[in-house]
Amino acid sequence: MVESPDGERRICHPRGKKSQVVVGDQVQWEITGDEGSIVRVLPRRNLFYRQDEMRTKSFAANLDQVLVLVAADPEFSESQLARALIAAEAEGIPVLIVLNKSDVQPGFDRAWKRLEPYRRMGCRVLPLRLKGDTAASSEEGLDVLQDALTGKRTLVLGPSGVGKSTLVNRLVPEARALTGEISRALNSGKHTTTSTTWYWVDTARQTALIDSPGFQEFGLNHIEPEQLAHLMPDLRATLGSCRFYNCSHLHEPGCAVVAHVLTGEHGAGEATDPLAISENRYRLYREFFDELSNKRRY
Repeated sequence: MVESPDGERRICHPRGKKSQVVVGDQVQWEITGDEGSIVRVLPRRNLFYRQDEMRTKSFAANLDQVLVLVAADPEFSESQLARALIAAEAEGIPVLIVLNKSDVQPGFDRAWKRLEPYRRMGCRVLPLRLKGDTAASSEEGLDVLQDALTGKRTLVLGPSGVGKSTLVNRLVPEARALTGEISRALNSGKHTTTSTTWYWVDTARQTALIDSPGFQEFGLNHIEPEQLAHLMPDLRATLGSCRFYNCSHLHEPGCAVVAHVLTGEHGAGEATDPLAISENRYRLYREFFDELSNKRRY
């Protein structure tokens, strides 16, 4: 589905056997009868995607930011969150973390504390409470979030069950109708949660939300293990002072990264070292490094 500058949308078929077009791409196209043909995809400024041993899943291109939506319940996976942030960092895309269900206690306070290392390393983290109804009294944080989205193209990312559909439907009331129209036009029969869809939030078409399917796994096979520390801001802040120039930050003596890792009972919020790295974040680094070092190479 291609949208022209005047706002009209029409089906366009890519040339060739396989389509390389993703949501957010700018394309050159030409009319062919009632539909169109995509002549070429214009150069992208970024492409957010994940990759495992079996396939590559592209979410969207030419993004201004990625909104990672997590919730106090169900408890979010920090591994999934960290993977999404690494993929965004690799493409130079800013990330906004939103923690939904602020009315769920003690789950929200526990989740908010778990996100302290991310706030400390520069990520913006916003609290949110969305309900299924539209009563303003039942919602908190939506106005602040809307300000953070204004004028930007934002991919909404997150696992199933965190409130992505509720958020999109709140900000784009006609989202369900638009999705139905697109599905009928494409005759795809796809459920709304199986495809990535672009929505304009405002009539001026300056603010866009891109809804994506929920995911359970987020492969980083497109990342080299040597890149990891540079793509994790808390680790990156300590780089350059290791004894060895090719330090893996795993076992070498004189490693500046290891020297700043919190150990024992110290919580992230209690750290006095401005370069402190939470023990859990460092554990994730080790896990990802091992995973990427042992990945299949083609």
